[in-house]
Amino acid sequence: MLALTGIKVTYGDRQVLHGVDVTVGHGELLAVLGANGCGKSTLLRAAAGLQPVTAGQVLVGGEPAGRLDIAVIFQHIHLVRRRSVLDNVCAGALGRLPLHKSLVPALFPAEVKEEAMACLDRVGLADRAHDRAGSLSGGQQQRVAVARALCQRPKVLLADEPVSALDPAASEQVLALLAELAHDEDMAVLAVLHQPALAARHADRIVGMRDGHVVLDGAPDQPVDDLYSPINPLSVETVS
Repeated sequence: MLALTGIKVTYGDRQVLHGVDVTVGHGELLAVLGANGCGKSTLLRAAAGLQPVTAGQVLVGGEPAGRLDIAVIFQHIHLVRRRSVLDNVCAGALGRLPLHKSLVPALFPAEVKEEAMACLDRVGLADRAHDRAGSLSGGQQQRVAVARALCQRPKVLLADEPVSALDPAASEQVLALLAELAHDEDMAVLAVLHQPALAARHADRIVGMRDGHVVLDGAPDQPVDDLYSPINPLSVETVS
C-alpha cells in the first residue's frame, strides 16, 4: 500500500498542499482529479520524492518509501528517440546496476534485456523491441514508458497525466493497461488525470482535489463537476 499522510507543501509564503492524506491499496488504480492548480501533480511529485515536503510522510507497505519502491510515468515521456525500444526499457534497471554495466546500452546484462523483453511483452510491444523509439506512435511510446517503469520492479506506479497528449483511442488503451497492471500485478497505481470520464471507466477509486485539499474520495462514477467550478460549493476543512 502507498500511504501519503499529512502531506504539506509550500512554495515561498504560499501553501500548496494542506495536510493531504491519500492511500492506494495494492491491486488498485486510483485516479486523482481536479482543476489546474489544485495540487494534484504536486501531490504526485511529493509521493515520488521529487518535491520537498514541509510536513508528512510517504510510506510503502508501512515503511518510508525507498529509492526503487516507486516508479513514475511522466506526461512528457522522455524516451531516447534515436535508441531502440529495448534500450529505452532496459534503462528502467539502471538504479540497480553497477556503473560499469550501465554506461552504454551495449553493456546491459543479458538478464536485464530478457526482463525488458518480458516488460515489453506485458504492454503488447515485444514485436517493436528493435525499432527506434522515435518511430512509434504517441500511444505506443507511452506504453514503452510503462514498460520502462515496470523494468524498475516498483511496488508503486505513479502516472502524471499520462494520456494528456494522446488521442482518445490511445488514451483508453493506456488507462486500460494501468488498470490491468494494478489488478494483475497487485500494484498500487496512482494516476493524475484531467479526464473524469476516463477515470470513471477505468479507475477503482477517485480522489478529487480542490485548492490543495482532498474534497472527495470514493466511487469513480460519482459527480465531479464541483471540482472544476469557479466557486467550490463543497465544504473543505483546512488542516492546520
